Amino acid sequence: MDQSMVLYMAKEAVGAVLLVGGPILGTSLLVGLLVSIFQAMTQIQEQTLTFIPKVVAVAAVLLVLGPWMLSVLTAYTSNLLKQLASFGGL
Repeated sequence: MDQSMVLYMAKEAVGAVLLVGGPILGTSLLVGLLVSIFQAMTQIQEQTLTFIPKVVAVAAVLLVLGPWMLSVLTAYTSNLLKQLASFGGL
């Protein structure tokens, strides 16, 4: 296994992590921003107010995109194991 193959595997790993984690992080960021704007407009300074909407939004994203995320991770893992087997790793 040479350096270019290791870099390729690392690039694929980072891509899979961003692809799977991006929607969850983006949703949490957007909901947090909207709740913060709401808090600023109404001058409600309750720290726990952001928690419940974020949890509900992230759970909804996981329910909707969960099968797609699983297929992305399954494809990545399958590809990784095939590449390792071709280099004698497994």
